[in-house]
Amino acid sequence: MQADYIVIGAGSAGCVVAARLSETGASVILLEAGPKDSLPWIHIPAGILHLLYHPVINWNYSADGPNGRAIHWPRGKTLGGSSSINGMLYVRGNPADFDGWAQMGCRGWSFDDVLPYFRKSEDYKQGADPEYRGKGGPLKVEDYRTILPLTHKFIEGAQQAGFKFNKDLNGREQEGVGYSQMTRKGRWRGSTARTFLQEAAGRPNLRVETEALASKLLFEGKRCIGVAFRQRGKALEARAGKEVILCGGAINSPHLLQISGIGPADHLQSIGVPVVHDLRGVGSNLQDHYVARVSHRVKGAISINKLSRGLRVVREAMRFAIEGRGALTFGVTTAQVFCRSTPEKSSPDLQLLFTPASYDLAKFLELEQDDGMTVAVCPVRPDSRGTIMARSADPAEKPTIAPNYLSDPADLRVMSAGIRFTRQIFAAPAIAQYSVSETLPGPAATTDEDFLDYAKRLGTTIYHPVGTCRMGDGPSAVVDSRLRVHGIQGLRVIDASVMPTLTTGNTNAPTIMIGEKGAAMIKEDNAA
Repeated sequence: MQADYIVIGAGSAGCVVAARLSETGASVILLEAGPKDSLPWIHIPAGILHLLYHPVINWNYSADGPNGRAIHWPRGKTLGGSSSINGMLYVRGNPADFDGWAQMGCRGWSFDDVLPYFRKSEDYKQGADPEYRGKGGPLKVEDYRTILPLTHKFIEGAQQAGFKFNKDLNGREQEGVGYSQMTRKGRWRGSTARTFLQEAAGRPNLRVETEALASKLLFEGKRCIGVAFRQRGKALEARAGKEVILCGGAINSPHLLQISGIGPADHLQSIGVPVVHDLRGVGSNLQDHYVARVSHRVKGAISINKLSRGLRVVREAMRFAIEGRGALTFGVTTAQVFCRSTPEKSSPDLQLLFTPASYDLAKFLELEQDDGMTVAVCPVRPDSRGTIMARSADPAEKPTIAPNYLSDPADLRVMSAGIRFTRQIFAAPAIAQYSVSETLPGPAATTDEDFLDYAKRLGTTIYHPVGTCRMGDGPSAVVDSRLRVHGIQGLRVIDASVMPTLTTGNTNAPTIMIGEKGAAMIKEDNAA
């Protein structure tokens, strides 16, 4: 196969890059290791619970967690990637995140620089601020369609606890409590496959190949010229006339670089991979959002727990089919608080994610029988850092994932503050009247030490790994400010792995922005 551009990975960024490059008339081949996104549960928002362990459309990685625990890391393995299996939350992050990137040497990545690409990608019509929000883009963003009374009461309680109401958490200011926004396409999930890629589907210059597992990048000296891959039992190659763009995400991008000979030379040699280019930052700087849940048993109100059982399921299915509303339109989080763990912080470092549901600890992501409500307490700017490293040269062997959660004491302090803030909200009159009792971590947990022990024993990820092909300059950077791999020609990385630091909140929207800006850079550089 031959094309001007080879895009490896049809996820949140890859679909954007392939669609935008195909607008120019250039030939584009998009390779995706998983199948087409034809599974019905992908497209029903509440179907997320059926996807997080799916054996076909999920990579089902495992990471090393605190206290020696293994923590499940789902990543999408289908068209749309993780945007086809995520909770659909649209959170841009805080302007300070991107200004911080620019201050770290990532030229052209300040908030003023990236805002046009957020606006270009989206179509948000609900009271949009024309300076901050976009209209007419492929990505349909809207407020929650169905709001249970518990969510309204949580927002009222948060205000009673001192957090100001924010009508648009993706607007001029992020701080405060507000309703969640989601990426949708009508009543259905709005993955990048069903938005960006679908808009480009009729272009003859765009070729999409599924079930195509990349096995090795191809080089002539220090120039990347293509990729070898396996598709339905056949060994094939795709060659690029202009560039190869790696969009595999925070796990697969560094993994493919390493097994292709780009990475820390000593590690590559230890696993039998010939070194093409010694680039020690590949696979380091791993960051992720780790949460501890605060849950309450509910009285006098309906939660998703009851809506998901018995005759109510039938009623909600009919409501979804007829009205495009109801419980099946739920993703995960209906309201959020962005706040500072201490007044000295210059911007929020905590995200409190409210869900009108509670989960069975004995069964991963299964709802409890009785009504409940939960807040996931998330330190959004963690200082802990980890690694992702290939175990061998075999592309089918999963890498070692060591996030080192809560290894930095600062993350433990922020987590403890978040649990205390959440308790203040649940104690506010508006929401307290619906609580029977706190079930997690439970009233016996009262000290910072109790909270931290709980977080280590029962905390988990909310699936936002970034940073393993860090953008910037210096010996630990992997790509430059135009996302070109240092020391290699014809190769870029465009996905969440290039983020120098985590953004304040969920990472799908910033990853889509990176896809938009990266595609624009490729167009500019190849037009020069």
